[in-house]
Amino acid sequence: MFDEIIKRKKLIPEKLLACGFEKIGEFFQYFTEIRNGEFTLMIQIGMDGTIDTNLVENETGEAYILYKTGASGTYVGEIRAAIEEVLYDIVRQCYETSIFKTEQSQMIINFVREQYGDELEFLWEKFPDNAVWRRKDNKKWYGAILTVAGKKVGLETEKIEEIIDLRMNPAEADIILSRKNYYPGWHMNKKSWYTIVLNGSVPDEELKEKIMESYDLAGRKR
Repeated sequence: MFDEIIKRKKLIPEKLLACGFEKIGEFFQYFTEIRNGEFTLMIQIGMDGTIDTNLVENETGEAYILYKTGASGTYVGEIRAAIEEVLYDIVRQCYETSIFKTEQSQMIINFVREQYGDELEFLWEKFPDNAVWRRKDNKKWYGAILTVAGKKVGLETEKIEEIIDLRMNPAEADIILSRKNYYPGWHMNKKSWYTIVLNGSVPDEELKEKIMESYDLAGRKR
């Protein structure tokens, strides 16, 4: 239940402790009252970020379970809403957006954060699996991570892949695109952008170098 609240989110466990959670074995637990003290809500979060809840009516000491069923009505709806309000606040403080799953995607996200202090920006509500990095000084994009069927970028598979688009000097386009595992920029100007699939086909250190080159190109005046 409440799975939608953590969809595309990744738990940051250490932040739970700052929010008042207590670590109990492999779980984190937190208690709070809702509806002006009418109920005590227990929230339990696993290391994988999954959330479970239990609700006790304070006056009777009995568990209230109707909110977990298909029961409808104003009262049970208000209880669900009160629980969701608490959960959304916890997710806002203790989770981060996590769309991209491959090891190489995580590596470059961390690299950009450490190198430039930049975080991915998710600009399109209709395309929540696409994000960009922008320079702080001129707001120009220097990289984009997207999800796309492999065949669309030149692979022989329909599997959804995570890719990065990076800038290139148009004068060097022929040289760059002649390299193995380098493809024309997906959804970008193919004269000045290229694509790499984030599946390890291009080594990590080479990928870092290309990100730095793209960052520099985005900073040049034309």
